[in-house]
Amino acid sequence: MSDHLDSLDAVLNAIRDVTGVNLEQPDQDFYDAGVTSVQALPLLLELEERFQVSIPDDRFVAARSARRLSEMIQDISKRECA
Repeated sequence: MSDHLDSLDAVLNAIRDVTGVNLEQPDQDFYDAGVTSVQALPLLLELEERFQVSIPDDRFVAARSARRLSEMIQDISKRECA
């Protein structure tokens, strides 16, 4: 559980650091909150670097909240370590 919270905090921080958008809730759609499509690629690259994973574009696009990104990253990380 702690890993999930750490991961969620790291995703929230990455969104804020890369885009300047501070999400009010981890389930908030970050595009609705002001993240632009231009900011999406740098955010994707930052998340891959921070978590040392390769995130498929289609999964990134589908995960529109910090919580969903965090869960997806944890899933990818487990699969890459297996």
